[in-house]
Amino acid sequence: MDSSNFQKKNVLITGASRGIGKATALAFAQNGANVGINFRTNKEEALRTLAELPGDGHHLFQQDISKKEGAKALIDHFVEKYSQLDVLVNNAGISIFHEIDQVDFDHWTHAWEKTFETNLFAAANLCYWAAQSMMKSGGGHIVNVSSRGAFRGEPTKPAYGASKAALNAMSQSLAKKLAPHNIFVGVVAPGFTETEMAAKTLTPEERENLLRESPFKRMAQPKEVAHAILFLASEGAAYTSGTIIDVNGASYLRS
Repeated sequence: MDSSNFQKKNVLITGASRGIGKATALAFAQNGANVGINFRTNKEEALRTLAELPGDGHHLFQQDISKKEGAKALIDHFVEKYSQLDVLVNNAGISIFHEIDQVDFDHWTHAWEKTFETNLFAAANLCYWAAQSMMKSGGGHIVNVSSRGAFRGEPTKPAYGASKAALNAMSQSLAKKLAPHNIFVGVVAPGFTETEMAAKTLTPEERENLLRESPFKRMAQPKEVAHAILFLASEGAAYTSGTIIDVNGASYLRS
């Protein structure tokens, strides 16, 4: 990949203070981009990530993007800071366990509402405001982070799987609609990824089961997901608009 693709490009990444978002921020910064790190509450963690980014020109943006006004404010503040938005990476996401045979109806409906607020509605609203900006500036790239759960199903977190399937469909619809405006939309669908959160929450048995799913006998590293995101955001990848790239180590294959 030609690193000159991102020299002085202005990149906004949601949920960028840790995990896949942090790895993506580092990768863009290493390739010369100005990186905007969106976070909701953990400023200390966001500041640590900011300090690790090589180069100058990076900035923190604190917004709750699950709120409609927060999504608009994030794009507005980013454009105010950098004048132009070149790449939007919708990485922020949540998952809530809500097994249909285990939870009451209040828990069930809460899980669906909160999951869709962040995983789908926030991404849709950010795509809307980013597209308005990009149409004025002559184009750009949007990369949405989905999940293999959109394809294989998530029996313990059905709202998560459904939200990511909807994100895929929305992304492909936008890829068609926005192509005449020189805006390219792609999706990365990771499998389970070796993040700090996974290390803290997985039991040894859960971890062993995950390792068995892939013939590589390991989970994805965040930087491997970031590599796919950078590819979709690069100038040479424009004709892949509408593509969904699986990054799951052949743990789930689809035709």
